[in-house]
This record gives sequence, structure tokens and C-alpha cells, in this order.
Amino acid sequence: MRVPVGVVGAGTIGAGLAQSLAQAGHPVTVVDPVPGAIDGARRRLRDGLRLARLLGRAPDPAASALVTWSADAADLAGAGFVFECAPERIAVKEALFTDLDAVCAPEAVLATVTSAVPVDRLAARTARPERVVGTHFMNPVPLKDTVEVVRGPRTSPDVLDAVLAVIAGMGKTGIVVADGPGFVINRVLMLTVNEAAAVLAAGTADAATVDAVFEGCLGHPMGPLRTGDLIGLDTVADTLDVLRECTGDPRFTPDPLLRRLVAEGRRGRKAGAGFHDYPSPEG
Repeated sequence: MRVPVGVVGAGTIGAGLAQSLAQAGHPVTVVDPVPGAIDGARRRLRDGLRLARLLGRAPDPAASALVTWSADAADLAGAGFVFECAPERIAVKEALFTDLDAVCAPEAVLATVTSAVPVDRLAARTARPERVVGTHFMNPVPLKDTVEVVRGPRTSPDVLDAVLAVIAGMGKTGIVVADGPGFVINRVLMLTVNEAAAVLAAGTADAATVDAVFEGCLGHPMGPLRTGDLIGLDTVADTLDVLRECTGDPRFTPDPLLRRLVAEGRRGRKAGAGFHDYPSPEG
């Protein structure tokens, strides 16, 4: 099912999602009004397609030609699916869903790629709550083969089937979960990353040792601090803020070390430094 698709937000997740959709043959329109965001996304798309070729994932040679770029949400009017990849802030996403509801065709599916905001909270900002669904793609999107699909309480079965078909067409598997703050992955993972930061701040172990314990003792391919760096420490902090607001649970308060690293610009792998240092920043 190759339909026109919109992606709102040209950050790391948005660019990776655009790549995966284009490789699957979908015409993709990426919208981001922030100056410079499109240039960065173009570069990430080019680098991502080069890596896909090196890994033997055989991307469509014409995939990049299927992606168009815009600063105007009105260009999403012809999209059958729109994936929202805006920053992880409730007010930003709520306002965006109001805008998307106004500019997108009534039959279009609005999919949020939120890390933690309950899907029904965003659906409530539209006149089509039955056509709103959550699609929590992991970073890096082109290399992760599983997607956490969030069924809102008003998401229609037809919409759920349709989005699962789009995901399958990208060569990925969708695992359906019910709605709730953080869903499954981030309800658990964000606490783990936050507690790992607290352990580091307390001097119990350095960052390499914290990760080595998880990797060696539990068989995790990547420890919690490197995982946080991969996600982006700014996104981790924003997601924790969302979880605290939506649950009222103080355990989700970002650790002071996490806040300090973000304030210092050590936002993780994309910035060249986070809990660890990286010789080649992604941004």
C-alpha cells in the first residue's frame, strides 16, 4: 500500500522515518518550519541511504527522489498518513494536532511518534479521534525492525490495521499495546536511564562501568547510559517531564546530572557528548 505520507518534524527520528518510508516506495513530504532543520534532515537522509547500501539493505536507488521538503503544513493536504515527530512537549504536540486536523484530509490517519504522551490526549485535539494512533519508532529508525504501536481507546480497528500494514511494508513488525503514559517501553526505560544517571552521580561507578554491568550481566546490547545518549538526553529529560506530569509520580523527575548535561549541550551521541564522548557527532 504505497500512499502519500507526511512526516512532521525533520529531526533524527523524522529523517529516519522519511528514509524508511521512501525505501518502501512511499512519496514522502517532510515538513519542518524551523530554519536549518531541513538541511540537517537532507544530510541525515543521504548518509542513511549510504549506510543502508553498505549494510546490504538494498534501498531503492530512487528513494531520495521520493522525499520532498517543506516548511508549510498545508503541503500535507494530500497525504493519506501523517506521522508527527515534533519535540516531546505536550503543549507543542497538542497545538500541532489541532493544526493537522485542519489541514489534512478528513480520511487521513494522524499517527503520533510520541515517546510518552497518551495518544487519546492528542486525539482529543481533533475531530477524528478514531483516526489517531501511536507509532513509537525506535532510533535509528531504518535499523530498528520493531515498532511499538499504541491503540488509543478511540482508535478504530481499520486505522490500526492500516498503520500495521504501512509498518509491515517498511519491513518492520508492529507490536500493539494499549494507551497510557510512556506506553510499555518508556514507562520502564526512562526510569532505568534516570536511575543509571543517579548511580553515576553518586560515584558508585563510572559511565563505562554502569553500562558494562548491564551488557555483561544481563546481556543487553547497550547499557542504559549509552541508550540515553542514543535517544538524546534532551529527549530523555523531556520524556521524563511528560511522564511526571501525566502520572504525578515524582520518580520521573529528571536527575540533576541529566539536567546539567543537557544545559551544557551534552545531549548525547548527536551532539558528540553525553554520558559518554563520541568522536563523530550525528547532528
